[in-house]
Amino acid sequence: MIRKIIFLDIDGTLTEPGSNDPPESAIWAIKEARAQGHLVFLCTGRNYNMLLPLLKYEFDGIVASSGGYIECQKEVIYDCPMTEQQKQTAMCVLKDNGVYRTVECLDGSYTDEGFKEFLRANAAEGSNSELLRWREQIEKSLNILPMNEYKGQPVYKIVFMSRSKEQLAQPQKVLASDFEFCIQDENKHGFINGEVVNRQFDKGKAIERVCNYLNIPLCDSFAIGDSMNDKEMLEAAGISICMQNGSENLKKLADDICPSVHENGIYNAFLKHHLVCG
Repeated sequence: MIRKIIFLDIDGTLTEPGSNDPPESAIWAIKEARAQGHLVFLCTGRNYNMLLPLLKYEFDGIVASSGGYIECQKEVIYDCPMTEQQKQTAMCVLKDNGVYRTVECLDGSYTDEGFKEFLRANAAEGSNSELLRWREQIEKSLNILPMNEYKGQPVYKIVFMSRSKEQLAQPQKVLASDFEFCIQDENKHGFINGEVVNRQFDKGKAIERVCNYLNIPLCDSFAIGDSMNDKEMLEAAGISICMQNGSENLKKLADDICPSVHENGIYNAFLKHHLVCG
């Protein structure tokens, strides 16, 4: 048997977005694949603190903060926070252009309270009321704290929420040399959300780093994701799989599409590609 290495996104792939509870079928598939000698890694945009509740299910390693922090069999093999200058420049230009920020550190995430205040002030609009409820639930389940509790810890990534593409024009121009703006599909509420990610890493580069470290050919790797922040991950892996509930643009790039997260997608993907036996 040729040992394979599998990289799993979390939100929208292993779990429902913002949840820490994978389906039982996914838990079984991961355990069985590892028992058969394959390696299974989490490969997520979440920071280290956000993914901790999932580690009880046991993985061979983690890729956190979209590739900015990597552990392989409990050894840290990559650790690349922003420099202090990069952080200050990014934080200021986003704030000056009215873009709401969530900074992600190893030990936690901190978000601008202004975003929820804006939504509350406009809660009479149905879409804003729905978005406010969603945002408050995400912050609670992932333990995202208000920005006034941020104490200057190293930042690996900034998640943003903007009311328009125009508000992002200046930040993209100022930060272009050091950062990639990964913009998700514009949501139904009219906001644009995405991530400011250091050009030194992404999920695809992380897969390459892990495979090189373990001396596993990229052709023996699998990547499963659902959103455009998984694009580089799917492009780097030997076999790329998109969830049925995933981005339509990502589906076009994938080698295969598996059922949605609530329809036992991980289990079905593992079974179809002979990573487990039914």
